Amino acid sequence: MTTYPMTRLRRTRATAWSRAMHREVLVTPADLIWPLFVTEGEGVEDPILSLPGVSRWSVDGIVARAKEAVALGIPCLALFPNTQPDRRSEDGKEALNPDNLMCRAIKAIKQACGDDIGVLTDVALDPYTSHGQDGLIDADGYVLNDQTVEMLVGQSLNQAAAGADIIAPSDMMDGRIGAIREALEGAGHINVQIMSYAAKYASAFYGPFRDAVGSRGLLKGNKKTYQMDPGNAEEALREVEMDLAEGADSVMVKPGLPYLDIACRVKEAFGVPVFAYQVSGEYAMIEAAVAAGAADRDAMVLETLVAFKRAGCSGVLTYHAAHAARLMGA
Repeated sequence: MTTYPMTRLRRTRATAWSRAMHREVLVTPADLIWPLFVTEGEGVEDPILSLPGVSRWSVDGIVARAKEAVALGIPCLALFPNTQPDRRSEDGKEALNPDNLMCRAIKAIKQACGDDIGVLTDVALDPYTSHGQDGLIDADGYVLNDQTVEMLVGQSLNQAAAGADIIAPSDMMDGRIGAIREALEGAGHINVQIMSYAAKYASAFYGPFRDAVGSRGLLKGNKKTYQMDPGNAEEALREVEMDLAEGADSVMVKPGLPYLDIACRVKEAFGVPVFAYQVSGEYAMIEAAVAAGAADRDAMVLETLVAFKRAGCSGVLTYHAAHAARLMGA
């Protein structure tokens, strides 16, 4: 290797055209998945106070956002329902209702946009349970694995029948990927993908999301018996390996920026499509910094997305998706 001054690493940084030519990672709108929150009603835009700039939308508003995403070049939406309190129950049975809020939103998007955009759907029971846990619980509040998996299979089939393109189980139950894949194959949904929340941590960064889906005030206890310990990395690789063996087409690491090392290790170990979720707490921190005059939103949004891609992610779920896509098209 040559040394200074024969080699000057700043040479290629001296001009904008040269920096662009030597850039190793480029983020485009095609790398983005836009999470959206669905609520009941018509013509409803309900701002989420803990997520400034993000709203819950009625189905007609979700359709408008889908058309906006298509125009911006965003290839996929991720849907999360804000289920009304009177439709929540201890067993989360509303998840199996073919006319539930999620299914109506899926059908409306597909009717309006067809295959111009993908629809990724969350599979877990926390939007439907009265206790806020992701699964069925016993008398002591412990989340039951196998009984929950049976419900998740039914929920997945319900969403696939409505037109979901990607089933994304976020519950972290053991064995649910294999059970869902077998059920999808058996029902003829052979091209419905599974993006597994394979390494989902019991994180402090989820608070605003729970506000958005209406589960924060309902949650009894915590989710540490099924979501991963933030101190564990080797376990994440075991989780990913098992989910891939059971039929996952892609895997997700959640949260995002605090777990870039996990995303990088997963990509290096398995060479599969890895997605990261820049979660609600991460979004809220950026917006708080902007509000305090401590940061430039545009620069922070783009830099964080580059970090995900540099770590090996195929794409990013981010509430800044539409804003970022506009910046990229500017």
